[in-house]
This record gives sequence, C-alpha cells and structure tokens, in this order.
Amino acid sequence: MTATASVSVDPITVEVIGSSFASIAEEMGEALVKASYSTNIKERRDCSTALFDVEGQTLCQAEHIPMHLGSFIGIIPHILKRHSVAEMKPGDVFIG
Repeated sequence: MTATASVSVDPITVEVIGSSFASIAEEMGEALVKASYSTNIKERRDCSTALFDVEGQTLCQAEHIPMHLGSFIGIIPHILKRHSVAEMKPGDVFIG
C-alpha cells in the first residue's frame, strides 16, 4: 500500500509534464522503428510504446498501434514480479 500525499500542482505544470511524457513515448516508438530489423515494425510501424510508474500504472502511451496497449496491462505485473523496483536503475528497459 502506498501513502498518498495531497499535492497541489498548477495546470501549466501538469500540461508541461504530460506533454513531456507524451514526447518521450513517441520518441521511444521512433527509436524502436529505426532500430528494428522486423518488417512489421520497420515498415508497417506495427508496435506500441508507453511509460509506466513504479506501481505499473500507465503514465502515457504513444499513438502507434493502440491495439497493443491493452497487453501492457498484463505485462507490467509480470515484469514487477521478476524485477524488484529497488533493483531497477536509471536506463533499465523492459521489452515485452
């Protein structure tokens, strides 16, 4: 169980953070397409990317193939079972 603190954030800050997350997710998708050897990903852009918090909740998802995004909900709990948040380091990436 996590403690929830009441924090007031102004709407401009919320928009800046949200736009930053969206940009990160979109850039992750572009990097995936550019680095891929798969025809499905490289030419058809048949992939999706998203950002999650340490509890596995979706922060942002890129506008690639939305059909994939539902599978993220099932993948994140499995990643968190195998890799503890305490052991994760900046730069760690999980591909499902």
